[in-house]
Amino acid sequence: MSVPRRTRLDPDARRAQLVELGVQALSKASLYDINLDEIAAAAGISRSLLFHYFGSKRRFQLAVVQAAAAGLLQGTDPDPALPSARQLRASIEDSVDYVSSRREVYLSLVRGAASGDAAMQEIFDRTRGALVDRIMAGIAELGGDPDDALLPIAVRSWLAFTEEAIISWIPGGPVSRERLTAFLESSFYRAVLG
Repeated sequence: MSVPRRTRLDPDARRAQLVELGVQALSKASLYDINLDEIAAAAGISRSLLFHYFGSKRRFQLAVVQAAAAGLLQGTDPDPALPSARQLRASIEDSVDYVSSRREVYLSLVRGAASGDAAMQEIFDRTRGALVDRIMAGIAELGGDPDDALLPIAVRSWLAFTEEAIISWIPGGPVSRERLTAFLESSFYRAVLG
């Protein structure tokens, strides 16, 4: 294996490069098993320089989880020009595709939130809140009452249900992607608006 040639980058570009390498590493290892020596080597820097940019392994992990959460939101953001019902369906389809193609990244986000780490929980809650807000923005068009205080709770609960269903689903298994997305879409109308 050849060692990457050292390249000078400004601090923001270097941090972004290291975070991206961290997110890529999540496809092979859990957040807590990411090898910082390998990340540093892939960037062509020393481990101590990685610590210079982030201060600690935990701060690096938080930056990686934040980037993974931003990728999830970006990867599942439907076209706002679509009607709300079509946005919902597109978001479900995109979520199935995103999680199934980045399973370890997504599991690291969820497991990080479940670890009891308050900062990880905050990232997860902020991400979940953004998904709830996205759905609530079109709730009236979907048939819900935007003033009903129970609806955001119902949407949050449905998102947790959806997350578990997608994580449990096996691509190429006995349940097709189309059947899973139709199931999740119909469960939204039954559980949230029913």
